[in-house]
Amino acid sequence: MPVTEMFLIALALSLDAFAVAIASGATMKRLDVPNALKMGLFFGGFQALMPVLGWLAGRGMTDYIERFDHWLAFGLLAAVGGKMIYESLKIKEEEECGGEKSCPFHTWTLTVLAVATSIDALAVGLTFSFIKVSIAAPVLVIGAVTFIMSLAGVRLGSAGGHFFEYRMEAAGGVLLILIGLKILFSHLGVF
Repeated sequence: MPVTEMFLIALALSLDAFAVAIASGATMKRLDVPNALKMGLFFGGFQALMPVLGWLAGRGMTDYIERFDHWLAFGLLAAVGGKMIYESLKIKEEEECGGEKSCPFHTWTLTVLAVATSIDALAVGLTFSFIKVSIAAPVLVIGAVTFIMSLAGVRLGSAGGHFFEYRMEAAGGVLLILIGLKILFSHLGVF
């Protein structure tokens, strides 16, 4: 897989974590670096783990779906991208970081957020297995990009930036759909 494509997938997958990080950062009166690092590690770690799980699940099914794997890859990426666009359009209420359990940096809440923002990475890992992509390099790039984007999101949110959070999630959805179309068209011989 070309490095540029790998980076674009990583960027697209990280944008929902970025949006959550902005909203979470907004709950801080001032930037708390340990909490920002904790969020980056959780989000980056789960975004790296989920594609591996999807890839492993898909490896057992490749013999059965080889004839239409490019359609399945496109469908998965389009579904995940469409969901990201839809989620970005929904009105979301902000949460104050008052009680320990409601704080987005509480370990339990952070785990739930990390799983929720990495489900799309599971589908991408499944897609990687269908198109026979080695998983090691993409996983490292996805984890690193998500870690960096999460740190940047917390920083931006703590500075009062809510303007971009939902637009980023929509942009990530569009990017995943475009990558799915590229996979489909390349297997169909369009380009």
